[in-house]
Amino acid sequence: MADVDDPMGHIGLTYAQLDERARRLAVWLAGRFAPGERALLLFNAGVEFGVAFYGCLYAGLVAVPCPRPGRYRHERHRTAGIARDADVAVLLTDSATLDSVEKWTAEEGLSALPVGVTDTVEADPADWRRPALSTDSLALLQYTSGSTGSPKGVMVGHGNLLDNAESIRTTFGLDRQSRWGGWIPLYHDMGLIGHLITGTLCGSGFVQLDPTAFLRRPHHWLKVLDRFDVQATASPDFGYDQCTRRVTDEQLAELDLSRWRAAINGSEPVRSPTLDRFIERFGPAGFRPQSMLPTYGLAEATLLATGTHGRRPLAVPVDVPALEQGELRAAAPGVPARDLVGCGVSCGFDVLVVDPHTLEVRPDGRIGEIWLGGHTVAQGYWGNRQATEATFGAHTADGRGPYLRTGDLGGRLDGDLFVTGRHKDTMVVHGRNIHPQDVEHEVRDQHEELAGLHSVAFTVDGATGETVVLVQEIRGSYSPEQLGTIAEAATQTIAREFGVPVGGVVLVRPGAVLRTTSGKVRRSDMRRDYLDGRLEPLHTNEDPLLAGARQRRSELRDWLITRVATYLRRQPSDIDPARPLVEYGLDSVTTLAITTDVEDRYDLVVDPALAWTHPTADALTTALATLIEEKTRQ
Repeated sequence: MADVDDPMGHIGLTYAQLDERARRLAVWLAGRFAPGERALLLFNAGVEFGVAFYGCLYAGLVAVPCPRPGRYRHERHRTAGIARDADVAVLLTDSATLDSVEKWTAEEGLSALPVGVTDTVEADPADWRRPALSTDSLALLQYTSGSTGSPKGVMVGHGNLLDNAESIRTTFGLDRQSRWGGWIPLYHDMGLIGHLITGTLCGSGFVQLDPTAFLRRPHHWLKVLDRFDVQATASPDFGYDQCTRRVTDEQLAELDLSRWRAAINGSEPVRSPTLDRFIERFGPAGFRPQSMLPTYGLAEATLLATGTHGRRPLAVPVDVPALEQGELRAAAPGVPARDLVGCGVSCGFDVLVVDPHTLEVRPDGRIGEIWLGGHTVAQGYWGNRQATEATFGAHTADGRGPYLRTGDLGGRLDGDLFVTGRHKDTMVVHGRNIHPQDVEHEVRDQHEELAGLHSVAFTVDGATGETVVLVQEIRGSYSPEQLGTIAEAATQTIAREFGVPVGGVVLVRPGAVLRTTSGKVRRSDMRRDYLDGRLEPLHTNEDPLLAGARQRRSELRDWLITRVATYLRRQPSDIDPARPLVEYGLDSVTTLAITTDVEDRYDLVVDPALAWTHPTADALTTALATLIEEKTRQ
């Protein structure tokens, strides 16, 4: 196992050294904590994460990987929310990160939790005893990209990890001498399971590049693959796109990618243009088209669900009007088409395409929700029986099950699974299903100044029904007139290419589009911030009626937070709109008083239970805004 800060130097552990250090930590943990207790792993990229993870498994503890608390408040709150949700017994970190972890625990009221520093632990590895574990024993809580107030920890067993790691190796045709490596953070399921676990269990080693080194200079990733003879690596589509755009001709000339056998592409929509451009760009360095392997997977399935091997990626131009009506078929000449990439065949799962409303299984050529069944489906969500039953306990209309409802939309065509979008993200505009990814990609592809930047599309209520809003990052120095021209051009592109009403295009600085740890845009959070007026736009091209409604919602939210703060004897700035109000001391008496204030101010009849069913200021604002808008329409 190697920790690479840059391609010119590295810190490494042999298998024997990793085993010895993991046993040492396990002895320390087992002497203080019971099997099954949870340990929060807070590390920068490096070998210490591997020591901590395997040390937890050696001690029978459940590892809870998490991003190290960063500078952004919402990220620190989310990590604290995970620590509380998992009811962790110990925090594990290293000397380099200890100061920041201790500051974070003090800030979040977690100072009472013991902290283990993996690189200073003293114990005799000879005292280690194998814990009593089975394949069903819980090994890992992999937290998905939930909100700050409602994190969801996927329960992954030892058997899940072993089965999925072996499935990954065999699916991509790799042997036990293949070396794995990459830049994905190890707290992410693709980095942890797809790289670290598969690399140490099924290969000849694992190499980890500091993710920030990749983000700063993408060619470092490719240079690591070349120098350390890495045959298998994984990345979201974003990573391959960054290499295509930012690796220079001089850097390309220094690379030998002929030994690269598995360029696994997953974790977000796989785009045909990205694949084609990467293959063309790095072909001169020896990269082979059949090494690019589109996949589909998710944490709830442990990781990999479907994959490809031994062929050039399959991209099919599909009929767009048919797609909007739930059909998946190749487009005839002259028909509007969208290129979809095949994500291969099942990797040991029973894969169904199901109507999300009737629960009937759909045949090949029809779009529906992707359901998965099999022994590598994870065990459910930690401490959340209701969500577990809804997501992991689905049955088809004819009684088959249980299945995992992925929330993803897709269909089969000629044996391959094609993912078309997220069910919950699908925008229904004038009776048509529009996928936000299509809108985002179309605008970036048609406007060079927006290429390679992030954007998010969503719908909001307009004067005549649902209308599309796009929040788009932009880089560079532009005059207000130029920004207005760019926003208007983007508006026209959406209207022309999709035939939908456009409520607004909002241009923001790079980094302003919120994303998950795996790089996916946080649509619901961005929609909320837009409606609440919390974006800081460089320019807004917005429908005046929509702007007025948004301003009223923002005023409602600010007023509500001020009332809550007044009753709780706090400053409005103390109230985090994403945290449950009960954490600040909200009780039934105060709730009734606030309800009365709302009724008096907006001439409404409000159920006092509304504040309990919508526990945060954000959620309560949304619910009240809906009531006010309904009253206005009457």
